[in-house]
Amino acid sequence: MDTLTGLLESPKARGAFLLKSVFQPPWGLRIEDRAPLSVVTMLRGDAWVLPDHSRPLLLHPGDVAVLRGPDAYTLADHPDTEPRIVVGPEQRCNTTDGEDVTERMSLGVRTWGQTDRDGSSVMLSGTYQAPSEIGARVLAALPVLLVRPASAGPNPLIGVLADEIDKDEVGQEIVLDRLLDLLLINVLRTWLADPESGAPAWFRAQGDPVVGPALRLLHEQPDRPWTVASLADSVGVSRAGLARHFSQLVGEPPMSYLTGWRLTLAADLLRDPDATVASVARRVGYSGAFALSAAFKRVRGVSPQEFRKGAAAQPVRRTGLSTQTVVLER
Repeated sequence: MDTLTGLLESPKARGAFLLKSVFQPPWGLRIEDRAPLSVVTMLRGDAWVLPDHSRPLLLHPGDVAVLRGPDAYTLADHPDTEPRIVVGPEQRCNTTDGEDVTERMSLGVRTWGQTDRDGSSVMLSGTYQAPSEIGARVLAALPVLLVRPASAGPNPLIGVLADEIDKDEVGQEIVLDRLLDLLLINVLRTWLADPESGAPAWFRAQGDPVVGPALRLLHEQPDRPWTVASLADSVGVSRAGLARHFSQLVGEPPMSYLTGWRLTLAADLLRDPDATVASVARRVGYSGAFALSAAFKRVRGVSPQEFRKGAAAQPVRRTGLSTQTVVLER
């Protein structure tokens, strides 16, 4: 498993909220759902994305925007249009006067809006509803608004998602979840591969002749009892040299990085109801359930059992998060 594959495996929507929205200008939505991540694309018409803490951006049909929460933002036909509807937690929609219009504005299966299905503005949106669905390392690295423009290349996933979102068939939820994952990963992969986009240090480090192989070993064999010395020996450098070079390029020491990767894997494995904490601990390199629980609680703020139950969801740490708007090359 290469470093990028391991990190991009973490976005896994589970019952994500997907919706086709249909409007006639003027229209405006205030998004205050506090979701950790949303993906938005226009099928027809343009839309302005106005984050609270970043510069606004005009979306054209085929552009794909990734918005990192939990801060609020506005979507509108024009920057001067005042939002008339507020989207809150649980995706409940209210007018600015407080009237709940969630059901009244429904236009059928996963379709919603203020007009019929032939509106001049048609938007697809997908919302990851829990931080546990996206790797913390990916979330922390993202700008507040990331856009892959249509001019960056064809994206057939948009058409497939547009076709599937109206269907109400057996297994449709999992189909839509996986399409949302693929659309997100497509944007993330383009961003990470762009040398001018400000991709995070841990991604750039994979091309280093020393740190790259070390990262791959940690990703492929997280259950090994790694030390800095054994990792350095495996890649053919001194312990001090690896520790210094790894920290410079990745931004944290090798063992700190390994802890984060092990806990990411553990969080994914814990979603299997048949997996015990002890068995998960062994698979990710901890001596037993107690050792994993202590590390999990220290880093994520909840025990493995609490995480599994979905209780006390750990918010994304906000320190150092980018407030950039990043547009990939048009």
